[in-house]
Amino acid sequence: MPDDLIGNVQDTKLREALSQRYLAYAMSTITSRSLPDLRDGLKPVHRRLVYAMHQLRLDPTAGFKKCARIVGDVMGKYHPHGDASIYDAMVRLAQDFAARFPLVEGQGNFGNIDGDNPAAMRYTEARLTEVAKALLAGIDEDAVDFRPTYDGEEAEPVVLPGSFPNLLANGAAGIAVGMATSIPPHNAGEVCAAAIHLIRHPDATTADLLAFMPGPDFPTGGLLVEEPASMLQAYETGRGGFRLRAKWEVEKGRMGTWSIVITEIPYQVQKSRLIEQIAQLMEEKKLPLLGDVRDESTELVRLVLEPKARGVEPEALMATMFRATALESRFPLNMNVLTAERTPQVLGLKPLLSQWLAHRQEVLVRRSNHRLAAIQRRLEILEGFLAVYLNLDEVIRIIRTEDEPKTVLIRTFSLTDTQAEAILNMRLRSLRRLEEMEIRKEHKNLTKELKEVQTLLGSEAKRWDRIVGELETIKGKFGEGPLGNRRTELAGPQKEIIVDPDAYMEREPITVILSDKGWVRAVKGSVANPDDLKFKEGDRLKLIVPCETTDRLCLFATNGRAYTLKAGDLPRGRGDGQPIRLVVDLTNEDDVTALFIWRDGIKHLVASDTGRGFVVKAEDLLAEKRTGKQVLNLKPGEEAALIAPVNGDHVAIIGSNRKLLVFPLEQVPELARGGGVMLQKYKDATLADLKTFAMADGLTWRLGDKTRTEEKLTDWLGERGQVGRLPPNGFPKSGRFSG
Repeated sequence: MPDDLIGNVQDTKLREALSQRYLAYAMSTITSRSLPDLRDGLKPVHRRLVYAMHQLRLDPTAGFKKCARIVGDVMGKYHPHGDASIYDAMVRLAQDFAARFPLVEGQGNFGNIDGDNPAAMRYTEARLTEVAKALLAGIDEDAVDFRPTYDGEEAEPVVLPGSFPNLLANGAAGIAVGMATSIPPHNAGEVCAAAIHLIRHPDATTADLLAFMPGPDFPTGGLLVEEPASMLQAYETGRGGFRLRAKWEVEKGRMGTWSIVITEIPYQVQKSRLIEQIAQLMEEKKLPLLGDVRDESTELVRLVLEPKARGVEPEALMATMFRATALESRFPLNMNVLTAERTPQVLGLKPLLSQWLAHRQEVLVRRSNHRLAAIQRRLEILEGFLAVYLNLDEVIRIIRTEDEPKTVLIRTFSLTDTQAEAILNMRLRSLRRLEEMEIRKEHKNLTKELKEVQTLLGSEAKRWDRIVGELETIKGKFGEGPLGNRRTELAGPQKEIIVDPDAYMEREPITVILSDKGWVRAVKGSVANPDDLKFKEGDRLKLIVPCETTDRLCLFATNGRAYTLKAGDLPRGRGDGQPIRLVVDLTNEDDVTALFIWRDGIKHLVASDTGRGFVVKAEDLLAEKRTGKQVLNLKPGEEAALIAPVNGDHVAIIGSNRKLLVFPLEQVPELARGGGVMLQKYKDATLADLKTFAMADGLTWRLGDKTRTEEKLTDWLGERGQVGRLPPNGFPKSGRFSG
């Protein structure tokens, strides 16, 4: 350590120091780890892998080498990170279900679509593919800049020449600091066709380019079901997403049975986890139309779905599967890349292609200049050789007799230093007549090529024509055949199928039981004697509702909210069931007021414990979401007390002070939600019970095992909001009409 730094302490604000260092870390993550370069579509680790394999001469026609050897070279020379991360990146480049156009050809176990891990790097071998070879074309011809490696002992390319459109063809994904990228794979032939069209028509719009490149092409196939307008906007702005579905077909069986066979699943969905998800949803009874799922896959995907009943429509079954499982997924589009200036930027399709083509133009110019210099050097040497053959005897004499033949040759024949050096290094067997003819032929060919290269460098139009030719070659090589044919089908927007699972659910009688401490369960059939039901210690029966599996239940709570439960989804068995607070969103302070079968067309009278209430329609009580629906608005300290079906033309209401009031039902407003109106006025009392009835039939209440009806109600008949009078003799002491 230098002497002037020892003991040198500088005071710095933590905020400033932290922001500077974090900014440096963030920029390093963005530019050197997570975002791909639009010119070759690679991140540093992938670029270093491909270049290191090129240095090891692992061309497509060469033999394989152990992955451990490759990873060691990459880690030791170019990428000072862990071997596991390098090997993982290499494996992904070799997986045909992860990379649309693999850059690495693997030999051995490189994992599978189930998500199984690859074999250790000491067991697997690899070499480059033709796609990687196209990315590297021109790397040794000064096509790109090189920079020192991390230790300064080697040099690595800043970017690859990239004649293959790797960024769009293979896509990219990464999360940096404060930004991310997500680019789906595309068909290389279609990308080349769009690039060619852009070269010939610089004013082309994104819509024009999408006519050649209509959308992503995922390695695992599937159906693309996105709206065309949405896709156009996504490619125009560089942000959006695509809906991808599994490909399926109906397979007929015996006796009218059938099953659905899934042959392609969405990109980046692990098949094993997909099956686990389906099995879990079946266990939770969230896939009521599905009877069974089997995995009959070999190297090809084959998932078999069996319906629960023959009457189920295949389209209805798949609609529920798409809605609930990863058989339909959404792949995000965020074309955030590093431009040629190493600046992160979100680009639309046209500017992205334009900048890639600009890189191809730059590579072509650099390679042409490199070739031009090589031709000129060779022509210079050939011209010196020709001078030798014209004066061969004199050259031999000078070499034999002169002490400094090089200087004499330069002075005598007006040669350059390079020519004289080449002549002195010439072998004797090159002096034969046949060799002179070959030199003259080579000189002629190189002179012709020199003019062509100079013409190419002098004409931008000719350079674009050359690039078009290169793109046509790439398109023909990688845009056809098993590798190049489109795999993802462009299905377009699909008609949404509204499925009512209840229509396919097996109808059977059940009894729903709710305990006083809030445990809910359903038992098959009816309960003959509720006293025989068993509960946890200290718990007891609160509500019992005989119903069917296809019924919907309405739960009304003290917080004034209504919740909708599907009877068939409630936990079954002989156990204690499940806490109701896990089924619906209830706090510990809330309690259940009522649980009943929901029926369409019925009206209900809701009321708070302070005597406020209103009439609400059954459809206004429906709330499929777990949080329910606020029906009765409550004041602080107030609770929802009762909900009763409307059946008649009058309301009978009684408070805890045993004051009974009867008034016409028409005085109660009908609302979808609200605080209601005062039904009965209390002083130091609360609402005990209420019911609706027909005045012509009289008011009936239960007293023990008997019922009693009071027809003369003149003494209790009044207006809504009054106090009322003591009930008739014989009214239950509990203060409730049910006894």
